[in-house]
Amino acid sequence: KMEIQQIMKGNFSSFMQKEIFEQPESVVNTMRGRINYELEQVTLGGIKSYVPEIRRCRRLLMIGCGTSYHSAIATRQLLEELTELPVMIDLASDFLDRNTPIFRDDVCFFISQSGETADTLSALRYCKSRGALIVGITNTVGSTICRESHCGVHINAGPEIGVASTKAYTSQILSLTMFALVMSEDRISLQPRRSEIIQGLKALPDMIRKVLEQDNKVLEIAKQLYEKRSLLIMGRGFNFATCLEGALKVKELTYMHSEGIQAGELKHGPLALVDSEVPIIMIVMRDHVFTKCMNALQQVTARDGRPILICEEGDQETAKWGKEFLEVPKSVDALQGILTVIPMQLLSYHLAVLRGCNVDCPRNLAKSVTVE
Repeated sequence: KMEIQQIMKGNFSSFMQKEIFEQPESVVNTMRGRINYELEQVTLGGIKSYVPEIRRCRRLLMIGCGTSYHSAIATRQLLEELTELPVMIDLASDFLDRNTPIFRDDVCFFISQSGETADTLSALRYCKSRGALIVGITNTVGSTICRESHCGVHINAGPEIGVASTKAYTSQILSLTMFALVMSEDRISLQPRRSEIIQGLKALPDMIRKVLEQDNKVLEIAKQLYEKRSLLIMGRGFNFATCLEGALKVKELTYMHSEGIQAGELKHGPLALVDSEVPIIMIVMRDHVFTKCMNALQQVTARDGRPILICEEGDQETAKWGKEFLEVPKSVDALQGILTVIPMQLLSYHLAVLRGCNVDCPRNLAKSVTVE
């Protein structure tokens, strides 16, 4: 069995590294046969017959655990924009603790890589018993969540072996983005926005390749950080989910304390942590929250913070505020989170290697959490 696994790894030192570098292919697999770029049509076969019913619903709920929960946060803003429905996001365990009211005209999404996550499954059964429409978003055909949901989207990212989820996260974001595109198909006012996103999806695999080329630069940054005690990651808007997901990866792989902070919350407490010693990563993109992010960045530098910036390609003006910077290509704001998370995945991988941790099997964790 080990021999087969060595072959599967190819030239990579661990499955997680292989899965990070597979992302240009895995995002293509997620979109394959589902998007027609010429006609700008999106077809999700698994939910096709339920789309009219989903369009009649009054609110969307997205429920997941860990990384799957972050993929819901990443797509929430786009779903609200394109469906114009209230979108609730919940951690499955917290959702169950609260006994939330669920109605027959709710549509509930259950997001899980394995399709077997215990908390997510219990939440699914809770919503199903109250008559809501259940949509499963999984990476495993025939899993329990697949079988028990009314309809769903299979993310087709390919098997993921490393415990820390990388390519499944980007594919979950894409699947939810494609759902938003399906929902806005018949809205004339939203057509320019849809078309912009569909063209952005077409260019995505090449942009991911460009980000992966920065691997050596990320390694240099990791060498400055790996002996530190903690790491703060800040951003807002479409990139806030990247902060949470990046921080989770650092916790899982390097056992280092790490926190994703909403940049708008800076003055409400986290600013007290900032000094010249604390490593800070800030994600500053030229999107609709750029001025607010710059405000946060200047707050940090005014207090001797030395942030490492993830910014847009060729944005020298922003880059000069950081002690180091990583550039990612400019995409549509709604897809930018897929590109900004990749440097964080690479960074957590390099930090884990430098700290001598087991990358594929972090201590105390399992790939699919099948107990509560």
